[in-house]
Amino acid sequence: MILYPIKKIRLDFPILSTLMNSYPLAYLDNAATTQKPNIVIDSQSYYYKNECSAAHRSVHSLSSISTNHIETVRTYIAKFINTSIPEEIIFVKGVTDAINFIANSWGRNFINYGDNILISAMEHHANILPWQNLAKEKKIELNYIPLLPDGSLNLSKLSELINRRTKLLSISHISNVLGIINPLTEIIDIVRTKSNARILIDGAQGIAHQKVDVQKLDCDFYVFSGHKIYATYGVGIMYGKYELLNTMDPWVVGGGIVKNVSLTQEPTFVDIPWKFEPGSPDVSGIVALGNAVKYINTIGIKNIYNYENQLISYAINTLKQQNLHLTLYGSDCNKSSIIAFNLKSYDSYDVGMLLNQYGVAIRTGHHCAIPLMNHFQVPGMCRASIAMYTNKDDIDQFIHGLNQIKHLFHA
Repeated sequence: MILYPIKKIRLDFPILSTLMNSYPLAYLDNAATTQKPNIVIDSQSYYYKNECSAAHRSVHSLSSISTNHIETVRTYIAKFINTSIPEEIIFVKGVTDAINFIANSWGRNFINYGDNILISAMEHHANILPWQNLAKEKKIELNYIPLLPDGSLNLSKLSELINRRTKLLSISHISNVLGIINPLTEIIDIVRTKSNARILIDGAQGIAHQKVDVQKLDCDFYVFSGHKIYATYGVGIMYGKYELLNTMDPWVVGGGIVKNVSLTQEPTFVDIPWKFEPGSPDVSGIVALGNAVKYINTIGIKNIYNYENQLISYAINTLKQQNLHLTLYGSDCNKSSIIAFNLKSYDSYDVGMLLNQYGVAIRTGHHCAIPLMNHFQVPGMCRASIAMYTNKDDIDQFIHGLNQIKHLFHA
């Protein structure tokens, strides 16, 4: 392994010291949600004890503190994903909220009958259903980049699916099931050469594992959820190019986003980004997100990427050496942080429940990606996923649990 402060990192995540069914917790469900470091947990408590107040509403000191927190974190996130315009950062509830917002605010106004949208067959339901709804409503063609047998994108078909009426490509950075890292630069270059389509990247699985540079990617939107990057639930980020955001109207409306409201005339809205953030913001969640990103920066996203790559390679290579009769999905692709598998023909739910008895937490089922399950002709899969704090002992405990299950099934 590379030099990496794994022992120190693990001490910063208090839940990792707990026991599950009398075993040390081997938490391998990080693609679903990550655990939280002390800096995030403590910031929540400190805010509610000392600073709690509505932001953007009052002139008193506590309100000013909350407002300052929001705008400081906005600037911090802008730097983290490399945009020089903090106003391009919109606080949302998470990826599902962001994609629905884009579909309803931008899609309804700029995609019309005869146009088409392109997504892939590996997408999470959150990046399928909003576009299916829009396609049905506006009679838009929805096309899918097909998959190769290993689950990776069949990019040889990509050019055939793009034409001058293609208005949007919406695609995941990293597959939430297989961990496959999609070649975004190559894909975006192909799309740009054949159309003026906008590019939306679902970064739910990418943001915690790779350096994201929205200027280098030249994407129009990049979205991610805080709880998958060591922050709390209910807060996420929608990045959008400023000139594009400036053409969009709010989808959800309410207090805090207007200059004037009349009973007889159209409302006038405040400037970007605040016109897209109605209601009372989750200030503590935004504070937590800022501290989570600060924590990542203290370790270094490149260091995390390199460490996780070595750990996932160790896990896959060790699994292949076991006589477990595993089916590994997408294991030989360019991938990050996720192992999808099935143990013989046993139901993934049963495998997950039995691993739980050995202190191992994984995800089972269709992973909100039923089209991908259909591609592999399975009802579900087991998914083990790592994070910056996962160590070799977690992997070994996971593999030990699988061996115990094999013996139990064969008893």
